[in-house]
Amino acid sequence: MNRRVVITGMGGLSALGSSFAEISEAIRAKRSGVRYMPEWDAYEDIQTRLGAPIDDLQVPSHYPRKMVRSMGRVALLGVRASELALKDAGLLEDASIQDGRMGVAYGSSSGSLEPMLALARGTAEGGTFRGISATGYIQAMSHTAAVNIGLFFGLTGRVIPTSSACTSGSQAIGYAFESIRYGRQDMMLVGGSDELSFCSAAVFDNLYATSLKNEAPSTTPAPFDRDRDGLVVGEGGCTLILEEREQALARGATIYAEILGFATTSDGAHVTSPQMENMARTMRLALRDAGLPPEAIGWVNAHGTATEAGDIAESQATLATFRRALPITSLKGHFGHTLGACGSTEAWLGIEMLRQGWVAPTLNLVNPDPRCGELDYIMGEPRPLAIDTFMTNNFAFGGINTSLVIRVE
Repeated sequence: MNRRVVITGMGGLSALGSSFAEISEAIRAKRSGVRYMPEWDAYEDIQTRLGAPIDDLQVPSHYPRKMVRSMGRVALLGVRASELALKDAGLLEDASIQDGRMGVAYGSSSGSLEPMLALARGTAEGGTFRGISATGYIQAMSHTAAVNIGLFFGLTGRVIPTSSACTSGSQAIGYAFESIRYGRQDMMLVGGSDELSFCSAAVFDNLYATSLKNEAPSTTPAPFDRDRDGLVVGEGGCTLILEEREQALARGATIYAEILGFATTSDGAHVTSPQMENMARTMRLALRDAGLPPEAIGWVNAHGTATEAGDIAESQATLATFRRALPITSLKGHFGHTLGACGSTEAWLGIEMLRQGWVAPTLNLVNPDPRCGELDYIMGEPRPLAIDTFMTNNFAFGGINTSLVIRVE
C-alpha cells in the first residue's frame, strides 16, 4: 500500500524576501525583484543587464567556520533555506533527522562560479593554481547543495542530487515523494538553489532568450505577454520538509499540504526546443499518478519563463490537458527565473497563497499572446481563489519535464 506524503516545513530566500509575509506584501504591492546589474557592464558582449539578486545574503553568525569553508553561494542558499524549513517543521534540534530516517533530495543548475573560474584561470596560466582553495571543488560540484545540507545537519539517509537545470527543485520534490511513498525513507529534506552570475545570464543571452529592457527593469519579464522580450535570471533557495503522513500526525506536526502525484519525462528530441506534446503527457501522467481527473485541478502554477517558444508550448499543452480556461499564473514576473530554485520556490508560494485563499497575478502580463492557449491568465491584481488542489509545472533544457499535483490542507 502506498504511503501518503505531506509537507510539514517550508523555508526560502528570494529577491523579494525570506518569508512568505515579506513576499506576499511585495506581490500585493506589485513590486519586482528585477533590477539593473551595473557590475555586468564589464562584460561588453552580454546584452542583458538585468537580474533578480538577493542583495542582503549574509552568512549567519552561528554557522561554524569549518562548515562554511565548503559552501559557495549555491550551497549557502540551500543550507540557509533548509535551516528555515527545519525550524518551521519543528525538527531543527530533533535527533530523529540524524538517525537515517531523513534523506536529502536537492538540486541546482551547477555549483558556484568563483571556484570554477579559479580553476579555469589556473589551467590557462599553465597549471599555476593560485587562488584555488582546498574546498573549491566542493563549492563548484553540481551536488554541492545536497552534500553541504547533509553535512551541516548531520543527515544520514539517502542523498538524491538533482542537477537538471530548471527542473532541479521539482525533480527533487518528486523523487523524495516517491522515496517516502514506497517506504524507502520516512522524511526527506527537498528543494533547490542557484546563484545569480554573469555566466548564467550569458548562456541565455547567447541563445537570444534574455530580456533587453535594461532601462525599464520593473516591466520585465512578462510571461505569456505578446510584447515579452525574454527571461531575466534570478537567484534563490527553497526547501520543503516531506514526511510520511502518519508519522507527522503522531508527532503533532503542522501539515501544510499533501503531495498527490508526480511525473517527469524526457522529450528525447531537442536540447532547447520545448515539445508541447510531451509537456501535456507529463501533466496527464501526474494526474494519473494522483488518481485525479483534470477537473480536480483549480489552478496551474506555470513555469512561464517569458520566452516565445516556451510560453506558447506550455500554454497550449496546459489547454490540451485540461480542455478549459483554467486559471494560471507564472511567478517569474516577480522573481525572474531562479533556475534550480524555481520548482521548490513556486511550490512553496503556491501552497502558502492557496492556504490564504488567493493567488498572485503574472506580473507584467497585460496582453496575452494570441498564439498562447486560451487560458484564464490572472493579471493585474491578486485573485481570491477558494480551491485546494493545484498543479505546478517546470520544464528544463534537455527536454526535461516535471509536473506535481499538490493539495493544501
